[in-house]
Amino acid sequence: MVGILVLYFILVIAFALFLIAAQWKIYEKAGKEGWAAIVPIYNIIVLQEIVGRPAWWTVLYFVPFVNYAIAIINIFDLAKSFGKGTGFGFLLLFFPVIGFPMLGFGDAKYVGPVADPNFQAGSQN
Repeated sequence: MVGILVLYFILVIAFALFLIAAQWKIYEKAGKEGWAAIVPIYNIIVLQEIVGRPAWWTVLYFVPFVNYAIAIINIFDLAKSFGKGTGFGFLLLFFPVIGFPMLGFGDAKYVGPVADPNFQAGSQN
């Protein structure tokens, strides 16, 4: 029984490290420091920069129920910031264990902060 629990613990840690590595790569593809993905709260601030939302939106993550809406908006903005469509946004939303590694380790390229009203496609990267 103990052996099964140890194996389970090792698999959970390995899987968590894999997802952290995927997020690290996403941040690097967006021109940010990869380590920012593992620093609590700061990772949300950097995510706001990546998708083009104002940094003060980070505060909204601490408002009950509003945080869900903000997270969903950011997920769809992240997909668009990497040149992906709404369908990929739904993949990130409902199957993040598949979508985030696809963004991080796949051939997706960062096209810019699509939520920024001053952003124009083709002007960056």
